[in-house]
Amino acid sequence: MHCTKKLLFLFLLLGCFTICGQESKEKEVLNIVTFEEVENLQQKKPKPLLILLYTDWCKICHGMKKTTFENRKVIQLLNKNFYVLLLNGEEKRAIPFLGKTFQYKPTGTNTGIHELAQELGTIKKRIAYPTTTILNAKFEIDLQLVGFLNSEKMTTILTNYK
Repeated sequence: MHCTKKLLFLFLLLGCFTICGQESKEKEVLNIVTFEEVENLQQKKPKPLLILLYTDWCKICHGMKKTTFENRKVIQLLNKNFYVLLLNGEEKRAIPFLGKTFQYKPTGTNTGIHELAQELGTIKKRIAYPTTTILNAKFEIDLQLVGFLNSEKMTTILTNYK
C-alpha cells in the first residue's frame, strides 16, 4: 500500500512537470502575400517588399524556408515591416505585376526561368538561388542578397533596412 502511494505521488509530480513544461505560446505564422495582392495592399499601407526567389530543386532554399523564415524574431520583423512574397524561379503560371504579365520562358527541354524571377533576381547578368530581394514602397530594388541567410543575419538586415 505504501509503495502504491509513492508511485501515485511520483506520477502526479511527473505529470505536473510535463504540463508546466509545455509551451503555451502559439507558433507565429509568416504572412505571405501574392504578387496579385501586393499592389492593392501597397496602396492601403505602403511597406517594402521582401521576396525570396527559390526553386523546388534548391536544398539551400528549402533550408532557409525551414529555418530563417520560421524564426520567431524574423517572422515578427517581417510581419510588422514588410510584405513577404515567395517566387519560384521556375514558376509556370503567368504573374501579373505592375501593369505587366510576366511569363515562364523555357531555356531548354526541361529548363527555364520565369521573367519575374529574372527581373528581381538577376545580379551581374546571372541569377542564383536563393536570392532575397527587397523592393521599396515604390517597387524599386533596394537590396539583393544571394545565398543562405541565417536568422541572425536576416534579423540584422531587417532591423537595419529601415
